[in-house]
Amino acid sequence: MDIEIEDIAHGLAFVARWNGQTMGDYPYSVAEHSLLVEQLFGRIAPKAPARWRLAALLHDAPEYVIGDMISPVKSAVGPGYGALDDRLAAAVHLRFGLPAQIPVSVKKQIKRADKISAWLEAVQIAGFAEKEASQFFGRPAPELIDGLSIRLRPPVAVRGDFTARHNQLLEAMA
Repeated sequence: MDIEIEDIAHGLAFVARWNGQTMGDYPYSVAEHSLLVEQLFGRIAPKAPARWRLAALLHDAPEYVIGDMISPVKSAVGPGYGALDDRLAAAVHLRFGLPAQIPVSVKKQIKRADKISAWLEAVQIAGFAEKEASQFFGRPAPELIDGLSIRLRPPVAVRGDFTARHNQLLEAMA
């Protein structure tokens, strides 16, 4: 249980999504993505308790240890990757007061937020046309993405915001 939020935030702030193939002066980090997913989850499930918002924020936490791999590579690695990811996720969840296994209904909402985030990322920073992104990720409902724009920021700023949001959610859970 030697899992600290500072280590997760630091690691995720330096792990690039999209294999670093995004526009801008900074890579788009998994930490920034996680903040966006948590925000989208809040739009999908506005009455969800803080613990499920925390689960959304931490949905990619295992990547602070194993990095971010694109889906085709995960498939090529085989079922061992998924099993490792699941074990790490369970350890992170337990460390921060969540159940080892998140309820399926909540997991589906987080996955939906994750796909919406991928669509926004594809369109705003990865060079996809909206039609192409919609083919891969589905077109999100306008009310879920209104006013959202992706900002590429230095890792130190993202790390601080990730840690701060984690602490706010823990306080709300207390």
